[in-house]
Amino acid sequence: MSPLWLSLEVALLALVHIIVVGLLLNYILKRYDVKGKALIDSVLTLPLVLPPVVVGFALLVIFSPGGAFGAWLQSIGIQVVFSKMGAVLASSIIGFPLFYQTVRAALSSIDPAVEDVARTLGASELRIFFTISIPLAWKGIVTGAILAFSRALGEFGATILIAGNIPGLTRTMPLAIYSLVEVGDYSGAFTIVVYICALTLGLLWSVHLITKGGLFGQRR
Repeated sequence: MSPLWLSLEVALLALVHIIVVGLLLNYILKRYDVKGKALIDSVLTLPLVLPPVVVGFALLVIFSPGGAFGAWLQSIGIQVVFSKMGAVLASSIIGFPLFYQTVRAALSSIDPAVEDVARTLGASELRIFFTISIPLAWKGIVTGAILAFSRALGEFGATILIAGNIPGLTRTMPLAIYSLVEVGDYSGAFTIVVYICALTLGLLWSVHLITKGGLFGQRR
């Protein structure tokens, strides 16, 4: 059961980072006329289309103790490579585009007139975002969070490069399946496959209920 609990821990920690950074970037890009917005949007979405192993290699180059930045981090006691932090970082980056794009679409669908009324009443942009925009876009935010969590839960390619496959430390469910198949333990691998499929199916079913209005309200 160790890979199951470790996967849930890593995915939850990644989700916290994804939500904080995702909402912050959506706020900045929505409220301010940032130069190169299209390029920034493309870069933020890039991990969604790149092979995860490419993301993992990039992270390994950046955070490896053999590089300047990685060596500096290690000198202050922060180890990313072959650590749980590395697994969380990989899952965060791979899952981020799903949350970012889903929330972006939800915020874009809000009627601008609603926010304009709040502006005429003297509300600040930050207050409008948190008291009007986010409540109106809650379905997109919850859906994006579930999709990002599901993606983080099943992350493999980037994790194995930056965090390795260390039992009890970085061996999440996908890595455990890989390891068990390598040694011929198909029964153990199948058990973990059932766990991850059941979890993912339940999460995707929740997304369906939310989008159809059946989880927190009656469908109209």
